[in-house]
Amino acid sequence: MQISENQTCQTVIVTYEVPQGNFDELHGILTGAYQEFISKQSGFISAAVHTNDAKTRVASYSQWQTRDDFLAVLRSDHMQSANQKMGELSKGFEPVLYEVQSVFN
Repeated sequence: MQISENQTCQTVIVTYEVPQGNFDELHGILTGAYQEFISKQSGFISAAVHTNDAKTRVASYSQWQTRDDFLAVLRSDHMQSANQKMGELSKGFEPVLYEVQSVFN
């Protein structure tokens, strides 16, 4: 994964607030979705999953060729089912679409 100011791809960041005891299950669903489904979809470039030390916050960062590529995956039956499960395991989450404005190396 490389980030640069002249990228034309769509960046998506999703943050999850995870109650104590739900991290392992939520992380398993999220990483399973990336490994088995998301990474195989049209327009997918790359992704990373991050967590804090307490395992109460999870963030996923993904890059897509276009906004429509991401939205098609988000609307798929597979992701609607996975997102419903992750919604039940978290206090909430929301995917937000971004464009790179500045990069510092």
